[in-house]
Amino acid sequence: MYRSLRAAALSLAAVLLAAPAIHAQDADPKPLAEPNSSMDGQLFYQLLLGEVNATGGEPGLGFQLILDAARKTGDDRLYRRATDIALQGRSGESALQAARAWRQALPESRDANRYLLQILIGLNRITEVVDPLRRELAAAPDNNERIGAMASIPRLFARANDKRLSASVVEQALADHLASPATGPAAWTAVGRMRMDASDIAGALEAAVRGHALDASAEGPAILALSLIDPARPQAETIVKRYLAAGKGRVEIRMDYARILLNNQRYAESGAELARITTENPDFAQAWLVKGMLDLQNRQDAEAEKSLLRYIDLENGKARGDAREDEARRGLTQAYMTLAEVAERRKDLAGAKAWLDRIDSSEDMVNVQVRRAALLARQGRLDEGRALLKALPARNPAEKRARVAAEVQLLRDNKQTQQAYDLLTESLAADPADLDFMYDKAMMAEKLGRLDEMERLLRAVIAAKPDYHHAYNALGYSLADRNVRLPEARQLILKALEFAPGDPYITDSLGWVEFRAGNLPEALRILRQAYKDKPDAEIAAHLGEVLWVLGEKTQAMVIWKEGLALNAENETLLETLKRLRVRL
Repeated sequence: MYRSLRAAALSLAAVLLAAPAIHAQDADPKPLAEPNSSMDGQLFYQLLLGEVNATGGEPGLGFQLILDAARKTGDDRLYRRATDIALQGRSGESALQAARAWRQALPESRDANRYLLQILIGLNRITEVVDPLRRELAAAPDNNERIGAMASIPRLFARANDKRLSASVVEQALADHLASPATGPAAWTAVGRMRMDASDIAGALEAAVRGHALDASAEGPAILALSLIDPARPQAETIVKRYLAAGKGRVEIRMDYARILLNNQRYAESGAELARITTENPDFAQAWLVKGMLDLQNRQDAEAEKSLLRYIDLENGKARGDAREDEARRGLTQAYMTLAEVAERRKDLAGAKAWLDRIDSSEDMVNVQVRRAALLARQGRLDEGRALLKALPARNPAEKRARVAAEVQLLRDNKQTQQAYDLLTESLAADPADLDFMYDKAMMAEKLGRLDEMERLLRAVIAAKPDYHHAYNALGYSLADRNVRLPEARQLILKALEFAPGDPYITDSLGWVEFRAGNLPEALRILRQAYKDKPDAEIAAHLGEVLWVLGEKTQAMVIWKEGLALNAENETLLETLKRLRVRL
């Protein structure tokens, strides 16, 4: 019995004296190089009792015994153990007591200070954090480590309750670094991220501006500014552009900027950024994928195919760990889907099917089946395509809705307007609050000539969701296209632009209103901008007609030819050429 107890005691003591920190961030504990020769019998017995109680149901007593031993010996590892016992027992106040005693006894210990910092934040004693945070930054051996510590600050405060107070406290703690060209950009970035977490967007932008002013090539303020880009905040984008112009930016940041431009429907600018990335960093796979999708959207099928094949070649040639497998699978699936669409446009239906057959992910089954249904419809087998979609799983409301949406799209693409309308009517009967389906039904009603119903449905969408910009635009464009209630049409479209500034399709609607109102120079200016932002067959139809009426018939035909190259089946463009009796 004695020998087994002594073995257990030695084991516990070894764990106690050599255990690494499990709570302190970035702690660098070092095990003892040799046994603790200062341990006498009384201390050994106290440690044994402390461990037995800590692990045997009396953690409070165990904590007190270990903390008392730490105070007697001044041993860093005993303070750590006492603090860990309190944390494991979810006794925040005891953990705070031990951490304070630890730092008081060993003021140079970074681990003690880190424990104290994190415990104070965990207890939401935010106003007491300034001193340990300053100490942590001051203890960093150089600016590189100091900047790294600043970058981790927002994560430390992720669970703090009072975000505004936390932001203020962090700014106080970083006060000595905010004006330094060496550390100021990182300090202002930390402050900005804290302000963002507190929903202080204006304050976050101010932090990005001030950090960028200290060093235009600093990465932190630029990344912060990326998350703040918005038409209402042009300063944020200016920071990103200046940073990228400095030439030192990582390609990932330029890629993020290209994605933001794409999401904001600034297609030409996004394309320019992607072209630069693929030229300067030809092995950066993600740029080729996004470029290929943008090329497809712009009806540049040959370029899309080239970009996507390049992406597939790069992605398949990579060695990657498990962490990137899902990302790579999603990217390859998107590439195969897009290449199938390119082949379908070329009427190479067998080629399209071959690309779809390369996708073996069950998660992407719905999208793959939708494309297969479209291929069947293109072969005159619409009923088979619909049957394929109806066989998709509908185990919950979301899956059922996705199945209906896919079938509606199939019917719309194949000009089966009445059947699409009927399917939407049936779905809305089951869920009258589905605004997207209500909007789609309005569009089908317009094609069926049920204009009063279209207007009623669109106004119902607007009433239910006042920022649903598609509904404002659709109603305004319909009025303008019929050349009725033009002042109201203009107001509706301007309202849509408030919610989606710069959207080229809504801009096209505004240009069409001005044309109907007889404001030809203004219509020309607006439509040229829309066509520049988004080369599109329907916008080409409108721009060409304005040029035609202004007597610039040669230029009009150039634009129309471009539109036909983009989409030779666009109904608006074909109707315009027929109405004006133009043969290209």
